[in-house]
Amino acid sequence: MKKLLNTLYVTSDGAWVRKDGQNVVVEVDGKERGRAPAHLLGQIVCFGQVAVSPAVMSFCAECGISITYLSVYGRFLARVEGPQSGNVLLRRAQHRQTLNDTLALSVARAMVSAKAANQRSVIRRYLRDYGSSMQAEALNCLETVQQRLADMARLALAAEDMEKLRGYEGDAANAYFGIFDHLIRNREPAFRFTGRSRRPPLSAVNAVLSFLYVLLAQDCRAAAETVGLDPQMGFLHRDRPGRMSLALDLMEEFRAPVADRLCLSLVNRRQLSPSDFRTEETGAVLLDEDGRTTVLKAYQERKRDVLRHAFLDENISLGLMPQIQAQLLARHLRGDLDGYPSYFWR
Repeated sequence: MKKLLNTLYVTSDGAWVRKDGQNVVVEVDGKERGRAPAHLLGQIVCFGQVAVSPAVMSFCAECGISITYLSVYGRFLARVEGPQSGNVLLRRAQHRQTLNDTLALSVARAMVSAKAANQRSVIRRYLRDYGSSMQAEALNCLETVQQRLADMARLALAAEDMEKLRGYEGDAANAYFGIFDHLIRNREPAFRFTGRSRRPPLSAVNAVLSFLYVLLAQDCRAAAETVGLDPQMGFLHRDRPGRMSLALDLMEEFRAPVADRLCLSLVNRRQLSPSDFRTEETGAVLLDEDGRTTVLKAYQERKRDVLRHAFLDENISLGLMPQIQAQLLARHLRGDLDGYPSYFWR
């Protein structure tokens, strides 16, 4: 089984990343803030104004460690990596299938069905833990939506074309985020959720969700590239210059169990407070440096949770699940599997 490698997140403006032997060292204002052995790293993600030495870039390229640059808002800027790995025949098979709507539909249906089912699992877990203490109106609302998500998951598997499938995905997302505020037990006004907003996020909960989605997307891109897939050629998401469509496809299955569930935990357990956010003149609500650090630590801990993979019938850390799904997708494209077995969270 592949070992779960760590991701080094550098969030301090003005940080300097340098090489010291076989270690990557982070300095801020001339003082060492942390170091990590290279053999334990899978990628380095830099937020904002972070400088990386040429020695680190060369060293990481040789070791297969990618370096990703994001803006302070989490927008992708650039990526530094070494030679591409993978079999060119696998990528050709991927390109052929993504260009054929009929062939691409089978994979996309599995992804959307798993996404809706996993959103339903978030609600079901909340009902299991807190349903007995909920007011009747909110309880009925959650019960209705979780049943609707179950219906959307079934309809997705039977979708006749890509447009209908995307419609089911949109309906499921609208229903899910329409009741997301009922899942937030922390009743501080700053954490009220009135709807999903992005680019920019307009509330604290949206800021956390958007930040976690950025982290998850980078992990899914790394997973796709590790097994030799083209991260820009997707099945569900339309092709667009600069968009890593396959990485976005893979992350659909993990939004609910990884990002959404973690966001709710951080807010409901009061690990985040209103002081961890700042509001820009544009109305954008963003995590400050302390808030980002809290989320990053929790994200890394969440990835260490061990869950059962139903298809493989093995216990696997959650952080490795994108790698496993990318491998299963590659096996399907090679013809080893008749269909793509998407990840259903239990």
